[in-house]
Amino acid sequence: MSTIQKPAPVIAPEIVEELRILPVEEKQVIIHCCFPAEAALGSLIRIWPSTFLVDEVSGSRSRLVHAENISFTPMWTEVPPFRDYWFTLIFEGLPADCKQFDLQEMIAEEGGFFVQNIRRNQTDVYRVRV
Repeated sequence: MSTIQKPAPVIAPEIVEELRILPVEEKQVIIHCCFPAEAALGSLIRIWPSTFLVDEVSGSRSRLVHAENISFTPMWTEVPPFRDYWFTLIFEGLPADCKQFDLQEMIAEEGGFFVQNIRRNQTDVYRVRV
C-alpha cells in the first residue's frame, strides 16, 4: 500500500502580513473617567476628537475611537450637581512596549482633560479622575 503525501499549504505573503498585524489593530484601551462632583449649579463637559493616549517614551499617540456618556464637541453633556459623573473613552491600542502613558485632550483652549503618568496594566482597562 502506498502513502499519499499532501503538499504543504501555500499562503500568499500579503495574507501572512495581514494576519501578523491584525491582533495589534484589534487591541483597544478603555478608560473609565470620573468627573468629580461640582457646586450646586452643576457643570457642562464634552470631549474633543483630538484626545489621545500618549506613550511617554516613544511619543506614540493612540487615537480616540469611541466615547460613551459624554458628548463630542460642539455638543455639551450636562453634569448634575453634587454627583461624580462617569463616562468611558475607547482608544486604539497602545504600543506593546508602552509602560506608562498620558491621557491628553489636545485643544486650542483652556480646560482640556489631562491625566499624567497612567501605569499600563495587562487588561488595558483603567479608571481615572479628570
